[in-house]
Amino acid sequence: MADALADARQPRSRRGFAQRPGAETALPLPGGAEAGVVAEAADPARAPRGDEPLDPSRALALADFAPPAVGAGERLIRLAYRMGMRGGLSPFRKAARPRLLATVQNPLPGDAVSGTALRAGHFLIHGLKVPIAQADFGGAARLTPPVERVAHTFSWLADLEAAAPREQVVPVAERVLAAWLEANPKIPSRPGKGAAWSVGYAGQRELNWLVHAPLILSSPDKALRARVLNAINETARWLDRNVGRAEDRLAEVAGWCGVVAAGLLLPEGRARRLFGEAGLVQALGELVGDDGGVLSRSPVAQMEAIALLTKLRACYRATRREPPAALDTILTMLVPPLLALTHGDGSLGSWQGGWAVAADEVAGLVAASGVRTRPLRDVSQWGYQRVVAQKSVLQFDAAPPPLARHARYGCASTLALEFSHAGHRLIVNCGGAAAAGGLMPVRLEQGLRATAAHSTLTLDDANSTAVLINGKLGSGVGEVEVDRRTLEIENGGATRLEAAHDGYAQRHGLVHRRILILRDDGTELRGEDLLVPTGRKGKRGKVGFAVRFHLGPGIDVGLSEDRQGVGMVLPDGSYWQFRSGGAELKIEESIWTDGAGRPQAVQQIVLQGLVSRGGGNFAWLLKKMG
Repeated sequence: MADALADARQPRSRRGFAQRPGAETALPLPGGAEAGVVAEAADPARAPRGDEPLDPSRALALADFAPPAVGAGERLIRLAYRMGMRGGLSPFRKAARPRLLATVQNPLPGDAVSGTALRAGHFLIHGLKVPIAQADFGGAARLTPPVERVAHTFSWLADLEAAAPREQVVPVAERVLAAWLEANPKIPSRPGKGAAWSVGYAGQRELNWLVHAPLILSSPDKALRARVLNAINETARWLDRNVGRAEDRLAEVAGWCGVVAAGLLLPEGRARRLFGEAGLVQALGELVGDDGGVLSRSPVAQMEAIALLTKLRACYRATRREPPAALDTILTMLVPPLLALTHGDGSLGSWQGGWAVAADEVAGLVAASGVRTRPLRDVSQWGYQRVVAQKSVLQFDAAPPPLARHARYGCASTLALEFSHAGHRLIVNCGGAAAAGGLMPVRLEQGLRATAAHSTLTLDDANSTAVLINGKLGSGVGEVEVDRRTLEIENGGATRLEAAHDGYAQRHGLVHRRILILRDDGTELRGEDLLVPTGRKGKRGKVGFAVRFHLGPGIDVGLSEDRQGVGMVLPDGSYWQFRSGGAELKIEESIWTDGAGRPQAVQQIVLQGLVSRGGGNFAWLLKKMG
């Protein structure tokens, strides 16, 4: 096996990138706005290749990220609104009566099972049932993060709408909304005063209230309707004042979406819409990298960004307005990176706190976005490599973790891999940190973000990047080198990936280098994990290592007599064999987060032992038999 990987140690040209301090560097644009770096437009006919120069005709111009072009009068209106002149344009004009100007067609159907649970009297969130009557909407007793997110963003309205005809679910929506309003009678002056009043939650709540207005404004009770309309108006005003205080970039985008939607659908909203469109385009430019991936590197966050823009576009359609060209451009950029993290069955890989989101949910979101495109195979700045070989799909994290200011559920997953064949997952990551608080216990959240929860190598039971509380990350991996090439081998070809990170260099004087070779027929994945000393003279002593391969659900495993091989029977009856190049194997228990965010018991293969601080290498092979 070592011979098959002999070229691993040969000099070669590399493409490397460091922890991206310049990822947010903005370039000045006409009108005082800023934008991210030039990005590549998604092309359904051709996915970009690794080191291939970008055709100028396929590049986005910086103007694509500029605020919508407006006349001098509208610029003045936008400036006045930004400076706080947020009443009517004339002080002598009577304020318009509170009402909605249009009915929005919901573009994203919810989950009927969760909606049925709501009708039965409880939230159903990642498998956890929470009685509505016992939910503390006021925040005195904090709900778990996933429950809090659903309850305060009102994303459950889509689920309720999907469960039954409108006349049957309106009373349920009104009861829950009335309870929420009763628990939140007074809007705080600034974000953070109460669980419901973060910019991200308030922006999503405003957007969902406006998109699903027929569910909450159909009551014959005029007092309740007036109360709901007042809440919509007051939330829009609160967002006007506080959208710049968002907890992160994605939350800021959610806040701006709420502002723009209110400007479209509430009376006298022209100034608010102009103000919101400029802010939204700038926030989006700072949210995404040059290949369309959000800077948190999370596929769940990527889905949230796509969903926000898709709902906002529905608000534009309802009012017969065209959205700014930049919104369509950025939405077109966001979809291909998301598809790059899908397996053969269409479900997502488990990266940066996400879980194996079901294929129908991903497909429904992409269809609603209206973007028709192919997955990117090399999402360079987002940091993921994708190799498709017949029925097999390999995903590889070949980048540093996200910067702390972007991370919501940042994971120390550098050089981890996922591998599937014919829709069945063989090697996975545990995933699910963002779902902790449903059936996945909250106490596991930090452990699910650790290096050991991913299919990669750990040294001394330590994380390659420090995992901190509140989803943040500390020091560790600062630079990753990446090399991708195609090979001609016996009886066909193969794709070779090589990457190295410096996460253990400071503590142990060792660099982790991983080489993966996937045959073009998808039946054989060869790998080697190398530990290379960073100095001319290696340190003395030994350190413990473990190379973990978390296995997919439903796989039966058996350890060979020599303890250097594992037989694997997949749910479809196919047989695979895992062999090590000398290290002893163990089979241990593990956990995996399924498509609904629920924990499932699985197993993991572990190569472990002691390695000299002078370096070492561990070769392995995964092969389909028969």
